[in-house]
Amino acid sequence: MNNKKSIVIIGAGISGLATAHWLHENGFDVTILESKNEAGGAMETLHENGFLIDFGPNSGLETTPLIRLIVDEVGLSNEMIYASESSNKRYILRNNELHALPTSPPAFIKAKLFSTKAKFRVMAEPFIGKSEDGYYQSMAQFVRRRLGQEFLDYAIDPFVSGVFAGDPHKLSVKSAFPKLYRLEEVYGGLVKGLIKGARERKKRAEQSKQSAKMFSFINGMQTFPKAIANRLNNKIHYECRVQSVERRAQNWIIRYEKNGYLKEINSDYILSTIPVHTAAKIFSGLDQNFQLHSDNIYYPPVMVLYLGFNKKDIGRDLDGFGYLIPSKENKSFLGAIWSSTIFPNRCDEDKAAFTLFVGGARSPHLFDIEKDKLLNQVLKEFKKIMRINADPVFMRDRMWQKAIPQYNIGYIEHENYFDKFEKANPGIFISGNFRGGISVGDCIKNSEIVFNKIKNSASR
Repeated sequence: MNNKKSIVIIGAGISGLATAHWLHENGFDVTILESKNEAGGAMETLHENGFLIDFGPNSGLETTPLIRLIVDEVGLSNEMIYASESSNKRYILRNNELHALPTSPPAFIKAKLFSTKAKFRVMAEPFIGKSEDGYYQSMAQFVRRRLGQEFLDYAIDPFVSGVFAGDPHKLSVKSAFPKLYRLEEVYGGLVKGLIKGARERKKRAEQSKQSAKMFSFINGMQTFPKAIANRLNNKIHYECRVQSVERRAQNWIIRYEKNGYLKEINSDYILSTIPVHTAAKIFSGLDQNFQLHSDNIYYPPVMVLYLGFNKKDIGRDLDGFGYLIPSKENKSFLGAIWSSTIFPNRCDEDKAAFTLFVGGARSPHLFDIEKDKLLNQVLKEFKKIMRINADPVFMRDRMWQKAIPQYNIGYIEHENYFDKFEKANPGIFISGNFRGGISVGDCIKNSEIVFNKIKNSASR
């Protein structure tokens, strides 16, 4: 670039850091303001007493070659690891028993998880017509219409809880699961779309989330954002809380607080990658509607509970990824990941590590219960499912009061608003996991999209 453009990025989570990486590599003068004292955002990894705990994302799916590209460029090639083949099975709890989720047509036919009636109903999917109102259709409505009630109850309901900590009756199928929605819109059905869509993904060198390899890092997921941060070196300023932004001539003025002092910085561009409810405090001075939209994007509370047990005390085989729990089972937690089965180095050889999730959009009321009582209830249910007759040797929890943005029915209105806000305020770009998807892979893909938007703006 002949004229080096400056940009201030608010937030050093994976969305902000990945975009900063592209911008820095292409000659922009990048400054990152982060409110915490380290990089990572929702990616938090703790090492304690021989256990490795990921309190945020436990893994990512390699859905785009961009992930490996950044990994290689920041020197993490030897640190990146893939999930063990022994963790391929996913289980669903039904009638207090764990059933393997079928992954092929023959396995589906044999599976005890679904009734014969439900299996015939799923097989009728290619003959179901399109919806007339996809934009305002819940995930539950979509699945019930195409695949039937039982498939909704024992496959999609727990899946939605596992991905979004969400409620399928409230999530918009178009906004929360756009690729699923597209299968019906473009191809007329899910089965037809999966077959034909695979050809398109092959051309784009992308993987579907069903076939993409699951990855992490030897020392946990926070390794990834920290490596990008190290590459950017002195571009990141920690413990900086942005207060407001203001247009002055051709530049933007960003005011932030650090160590009790109010400071300001000038920049050609601003990129915000922080949660929308935090961003609203900064940008509502430019447009009060920003706050209105923020108030209507729900982030449910989620508790992450990490448990360590002696292997000898566990009565069932740890031969999978873990399990999810349908609403109908009436348990006090959403599911459990068998962390030490999936990736190595999560605990000592004679121990087993598990990550449980409590609350979410389905059951935020659980946090009205006294914490110790809730933890005892969750632990009792978990031990019964896993056939464990001993207490954990290690236990830690992390409460996320506002965990994951819910792409609920009508979310398209928020998406349209943020587009309009950017057009009305040229030079400001709004990103993060409340736009374009919540997964690690989505955030990486969107980082390149946002980078290109900024680069194109700078070239005009």
